[in-house]
Amino acid sequence: MLLGADMAISNDFEVVKGSAASPAAVELRLPDVGRALRNFVISREAGEFLSGALAGAMTKAVLAPLETIRCASYMYDNVMWNALCRTRMIVGVGSKQIAGSFLQIIEENGWQGLWAGNTINMVRIIPTQAIELGTFEYVKRMVSSAQEKWKDQENRKLQVGHLMMDLSFSWISPIAVGGAAAGIVSTLTCHPLEVIKDRLTVNREIYPTISLAFRKICKDDGVGGLYAGIFPTLVGMLPYSTCYYFMYETVKTSYCQSKKKKNLNRAELLVIGAVSGLTASTISFPLEVARKRLMIGKMQGKCPPNMAAALAEVIREEGLLGLYRGWGASCLKVMPSSGITWMFYEAWKEVLLMDKFKQ
Repeated sequence: MLLGADMAISNDFEVVKGSAASPAAVELRLPDVGRALRNFVISREAGEFLSGALAGAMTKAVLAPLETIRCASYMYDNVMWNALCRTRMIVGVGSKQIAGSFLQIIEENGWQGLWAGNTINMVRIIPTQAIELGTFEYVKRMVSSAQEKWKDQENRKLQVGHLMMDLSFSWISPIAVGGAAAGIVSTLTCHPLEVIKDRLTVNREIYPTISLAFRKICKDDGVGGLYAGIFPTLVGMLPYSTCYYFMYETVKTSYCQSKKKKNLNRAELLVIGAVSGLTASTISFPLEVARKRLMIGKMQGKCPPNMAAALAEVIREEGLLGLYRGWGASCLKVMPSSGITWMFYEAWKEVLLMDKFKQ
């Protein structure tokens, strides 16, 4: 392509000047992919993404024995209140006492038995936590930045008749929006891993490995089979994720202000994370009960038509307290998991970001 010698050229092109009779030639210069990759690796987003992945992996590794023991101890009507407990709860095996379960597992499978089935959980939790925490941080910053820029503009009000509307959107919480986005994005991205994990846990004979489960689901149900139950999962995830991140950030900020501290120690992060998980789980637990009822009902051939019907069915059969059946057992997972995740996440951010992006 030939252009006039005096024409302005963007940085993506290199001008090769010729003689007066010959117009300048423009050569296309390829972007520096290596430089762009290096810039991304050292960016804030990459550090937060990696911190989330490492926090998820370490949390799951630490809590795997507790998950295994808890799965052997908590059973109710052959219905699993936790995905990891599915096999033992359905077949009704294992001691009902935590100490008895601990000794039984070690006696039958050795110390390695405490980490049985942890591979599929690692495959699921690492991308889930990375995407969730990374999305939360990014969206929270973008909403805050948009609000600040909007405040600087003069015409921020819209008049409709006699009604004057303030368009600064200062009432919107960046933390709540970030938490909701984190739950939605991570669920949409990683839901197929959850489906595969459920299949492996429920029927190991038909689905012996992750790759075989993936191929069989796609063959039998198509790609849509990987997103089975996505709607009730999103309905349950949205309030949980929003409340979870809002509680953590709010409590942490308030605590820092009351103690006049800039940073919290590991024990404080552990407690605040655990309280946030407990609160969010308590608020959203009825939706989790309905989601499990839909999932189990589908397996047994008597599935309620929707989540509202599932909730009504639980209330009709068990009363309002039925909406919190299994809540105590769930807290044994949520509280330590939330606390340890935040503790590891904040620690890894300190290491990987090295105070370069202090707010």
